[in-house]
Amino acid sequence: ERAADLARSDGRIARVEYFSAAQNARLVRNAERYYRLMYRSDVSSWNLRDAHMAETLAELDQHLTAENGRPAKIVVWEHNSHLGDARATEMGRRGEWNVGQLCRERYGNNSFLIGFTTFEGTVTAADNWGEPAHRMRVRKALPESVEEVFHRSGIGRFFLHFDGASQCDSALRVPLLERAIGVIYRPETERQSHYFKARLSQQFDAVIHIDETRAVEPLERSARWAAGEAETFPSGV
Repeated sequence: ERAADLARSDGRIARVEYFSAAQNARLVRNAERYYRLMYRSDVSSWNLRDAHMAETLAELDQHLTAENGRPAKIVVWEHNSHLGDARATEMGRRGEWNVGQLCRERYGNNSFLIGFTTFEGTVTAADNWGEPAHRMRVRKALPESVEEVFHRSGIGRFFLHFDGASQCDSALRVPLLERAIGVIYRPETERQSHYFKARLSQQFDAVIHIDETRAVEPLERSARWAAGEAETFPSGV
């Protein structure tokens, strides 16, 4: 107890605890608003959720910068739908924004957005919201999609940096189909459920393409996850 009392008397520990408490209070406030909006508007609830994430990032940046006496460097790992600039996608036309857009607006060139793409492979996802995740095969990307264009390069893995002047930048400034697989994956309605139009070189600062991807492996594997699904699913006999 004495050691704990001494630790708590330290100014840095006190500031960290205050920061944590303030973040939790902000989370409770925004969560209440989010669940109210869920029943009214998909756009409004999405915007509130991503605004909360961006606000949390800004608060963390300010806290770490003040504590360390130098500008913080922060890596944020999120789904493409959250990190790619919404203004370069169909989301923007629907009035949605996301963390990537808000970061660019706040930090300008001090932010760097990196996307991930894949042509085929496996993914850990659920069939529907609230259901257990299992290992599923990812269908080959649709013709003329970003992923299929990258597949045609014949390069299995690569990092593509958009510098604003290359031929790739110009070619990928044209709206193309882009696939997004998140918590759920529905291959039987893949075009409607998982594809949207995007101008990739404006959506991201760079892209990492892995032509054939492997599913994230859970720490505790279920029998269903280990079994995966039949190679012929969902159309085979």
